[in-house]
This record gives sequence, C-alpha cells and structure tokens, in this order.
Amino acid sequence: MTAGTAASTAPTAAKPGTKTTKPASAASQAAQADARSEAEAAAHALLRRLDAAKHSWAKTTPEERVALLHAVKDAIMPVAEDWVSTACRNKQIPVGSPLEGEEWFSGPYALLSACNNFIGTLEAMDGGSVAASLPRRRLRNGQTAVRVVPHTLWDRLLLSGIHAEVWMQPGIDSADVNERAAQAYATPADAREGRVALVLGAGNIAAIPLLDTLQKLLVENQVVLLKLNPVNDYLLPFFEAAFKPLIDRDSLAVIPGDAALGAWACEHDLVEEIHVTGAGSTHDAIVWGKGTDGERRRQAGTPLNSRRITSELGAVCPTIVVPGPWSTDDVRYQAEQIATQKLHNGGHNCVSCQTLIMPEGWDQAQDLLDGFRTVVASAGERGVYYPGAKDRLGAFADRAASGSGVERLRRGASQELLLTTFDSDADGQHEVFAPAMNIKWLEGSVPAAFLEAAIDFANDRLEGTLGANIVIHPATRRAIGEARFEELIGKLAYGEIAINAWTGVNFLAVALPWGGFPGTTPEDVGSGIGVVHNTFMLEGVERSVLEAPWRPFPRGLLSGSFALMPKPPWFVTHRRAAAVGRQLTRFAHRPSLLKIPGIFLNVLRD
Repeated sequence: MTAGTAASTAPTAAKPGTKTTKPASAASQAAQADARSEAEAAAHALLRRLDAAKHSWAKTTPEERVALLHAVKDAIMPVAEDWVSTACRNKQIPVGSPLEGEEWFSGPYALLSACNNFIGTLEAMDGGSVAASLPRRRLRNGQTAVRVVPHTLWDRLLLSGIHAEVWMQPGIDSADVNERAAQAYATPADAREGRVALVLGAGNIAAIPLLDTLQKLLVENQVVLLKLNPVNDYLLPFFEAAFKPLIDRDSLAVIPGDAALGAWACEHDLVEEIHVTGAGSTHDAIVWGKGTDGERRRQAGTPLNSRRITSELGAVCPTIVVPGPWSTDDVRYQAEQIATQKLHNGGHNCVSCQTLIMPEGWDQAQDLLDGFRTVVASAGERGVYYPGAKDRLGAFADRAASGSGVERLRRGASQELLLTTFDSDADGQHEVFAPAMNIKWLEGSVPAAFLEAAIDFANDRLEGTLGANIVIHPATRRAIGEARFEELIGKLAYGEIAINAWTGVNFLAVALPWGGFPGTTPEDVGSGIGVVHNTFMLEGVERSVLEAPWRPFPRGLLSGSFALMPKPPWFVTHRRAAAVGRQLTRFAHRPSLLKIPGIFLNVLRD
C-alpha cells in the first residue's frame, strides 16, 4: 500500500542514495568480479528457462491460472509469520508494537487479496466480459466511471462505507469498458505468444514487487524475472516459498543482486519488457543512459534502451485540507489520518503526504496542526531505516533553513519528523522519501475557491502525479455542490485520489489500477507510465477515486452515516493493528463469515 515506491535495483542509486566506501583492494575487486560473473551466469540460465516457457505460459487457460493462484495462497500461509517478523526486524519496528500490522497489511495480506481478486476475474471469463458486472455511471463531463469497490460481500463488511471508482479516459464509453477489459485473453489461447519481462522490485513495501509480478503474469501474459532490491532482499526466501507454484513451472524466477546486476539484466537479449518501481532518475538511466550522454539521447529522442518500459516513480504528494465546520472529535480523527499519511512505513512511501495544503485564516487550522503534532509524538517509535534517508533529511533541513526554518517534531525518544513551510518551487520538486513534510498556506475563506486554488497549486507546482488526498467535511461538500465538486476532482491530475482517506488505501484495494496520471512520455516520465494491480483488467483508465466516511463508526451515526467502518486498523495510532493484520491475512486465505466477528471485535477494541 502504499501503496509506495522505493529505489529500484537499476543502473542508478535512485532514492536510496549512495554510500561512500574505501577503494577496494585488487583481491577484493577480483572477488567482486567473480561474484558478478556468477550472478550473471545464474540469471542468464534463469532467463533461458523463462524464454523457453513463455509461450506455454501465455497459452494457459483461466482455469489453470486459478488453480495456480490457489496454490500460491496455500504457499503463503506457512511463511507469513516469519515473513512479517523478518520485515519488522529489518525496518526497526519494535517487537510487539502495533506497527507490526503495517507489515501484515502491506505484505501477505495484500498478496492474498490480489490472488482472490484475480481468481474472481478469471472465473468470470466463462460468462463473457469480466467487467460486465461492474456498476458504472456517466460523469458530468461525459467520462465513464466504473465502480470496483465494494464488489463482494467481504468488501461491504470489511470496507463498510468505502467506495471506489475507476474513471476511464475521455472517449471510452460503457460498451468500450466491456470490450477492452482483459485484452490479453481476447486472443484464443492456442494463438497467444508470451514475452519475458524483467521486474525491478521496490525496496520499501513487500507487496510492490509481488503485485507488479502478478500484473505481468496475469494481465499481460508475460513470464517474469523478478530482481529484488538490495534494501529488502532479505525477503527472498519468503517470496520464493509463496510463488513456488509459479517458479516450478518456469513462469517466474526471483533473484537478489546489486544495481550492476539490474543494469546487466536491463540490456539482456532475452529481456523483452521492463517494469521498474523507483525514481525518475532510475527510469531515465535505463532508457537514456547516464550523464551528459544520457541527456543528449533524451533530447534527441534516441533511447539507449528501446524496450517497452512501464514504471511507477513516486511524487511529491499533497493532502488538501478544505475548511469547514469541524467538531473537536473531527479535528482529532483527521489529525490521526494525516499523521498516518506521513508516518506509515516511517515516511518511506511514494504516496506519503509531503505537502499539506492548508487554508489560511481558517479558525481550526492551528487546532488540526496541534493535533497532528500530538499524534506524531505518540504514534510509536521506529528508526529511519531506508538507505539515504538521513542525507535527504539533511538536504530538506538545509533548504528549510534558508527560508522559514524547520520544526523538529519528536517521535518517541530518539526520532524526529521535520516540518516546514513551503517557501519556493524547490520545496515541491524533491521527493524526500523520509519523515519530512511541508505546509503550504493558501487563502481559505471560501471553500470552493480554496479547493480550486489548492488543486491548481498541486497540479502546477508539485512534482509528479501519483497520489493526492482531500479532507473535506460533508457539509462543506454539500455547500460546494456535487456537480461542482465532481468538476474539481476532474481537474486534479493525479492517478490516485483519496477523499477523506489516504491513497495508500487505493494501493491496498488492489482492484484499483495503480499508477500516475496518464499522458507521460519516456522523455518526461513524471510518476511513470502504465498501471499495475487492476485486478479487473480494465484498459484505458485515467484515475482511481476512493472515498471513505468522514467519521468512524459509531460516531458517524450522528452525522447520518450508516457505515460500519471504525477507526481503520491501518492508522498508525491503532493499538490493535498487528492483531487485526494477522486476522485479516488468515481471512484472506480462506474467507468465512465466522471470522468476521473476531475481526470487528479487535478493530473496535482500539
């Protein structure tokens, strides 16, 4: 979930930064060269096996794929506990902390959810279009919106009050949605041809490389060499165990290795497509090369690597707080929501809130910020584990020192979150990928005018188009008017939008396509090209829009909301998050109504 990205194991260091090391001795250099040769030879052998099996994989039937996904689900459970505990240890999450829930949700649970959703889609192929059962509506601008959440009984129970739509690109009508869905399956099985894809995995969120792999295997009919990021290659044995049914039939291979091996694989003759999760610099190094030669190629439009390359590359993501008549409880709850957007995974997420756009003159603005500070101080301590984060925090503080200065919010006994005011365009052009956040103040006396100005600011001044959040009171939304509000959402040029929620939930709701706003090019790649997840296999998507209740159950009943969603267990303040994460993982393995009461009880015990 977060959603999120990290530095890819491609030719550049990307988000992690680099470490200064002493020159290696001649013997050490020779040993490193031997190790590289062995790693390349092993990867080459795996690529040959994948290449030999690629057409066979493309011809597998939906029924065969359903059986394999059930086998994957069964293979996950024996390693889930060790998977999560290993991830927590490496991310410096204290043993027994509720923060362990993050690793359940963004690891085994997310993978199991994707398997369940893909199974449902594949089973629906016998009945015609996989999208035929999805409700849809015509937006006021003529675009088609397809509702994908809730879709099942489990959605309605476990995500009560949350609903999400996929807005299709202009010109795609309701009939087109049906015809274009699951295009990889439109060709008769015996006529399909496969391809070999290289997936360069993210280092921050366990589910990212796994879901990227399922995208290639199931939506695009490609076999996959998954190259893990050195940051989280400790997960290799768990990934191999979980995906053993696919590995055994030569549809997938998983390898560790450094950036040099990633660069070698990008140029391998048997690699036909590449998917990378990382930074724009990583993508550009793959496509154009490094340094002045790379820039010259980019300007000339003559790529060094002309393969089809899809990507998810992060952004400077905003949260827009619209002024309104908030109660004291509303302020407290939304402070927890915004703190979660920043602190989940220690701030090492591609959709982590980096710019909080606030209404100047709103009488509750300082109350909200004070509530945010309180949550940060009490939300649980963890280290800054991601390579390069401390250097990026230093650079962030240096930029702030030349402007309005920086506020250092304590996180536990020894950690900090840096908070500063957005002073210049430079504040919006660097994804920090660490616990730091800007505040941008805009005139906020009229909610509709403020929201429009905030959207223009986000579109024009912040780098990337991956995720944006809007926090808005229902009464304020009614005053703006549904037609005007929908029009404003249509102006917000982000691939993932969350209303009274965080776009990390978009990531977790794997039915939603995940990626930046369309229209980018290899020359100006922005937040990336293409989408992943997308378990209904929709084609021609523009954005995903998810909405959550303004207030949690039972307090929401007082405002006319009958949703049963309490404070979400993915909040960094939820004291039962680890227990709920474990329960939901077991539920996703074998859904049952009998498991629902126990989950509800733990969520409500926060």
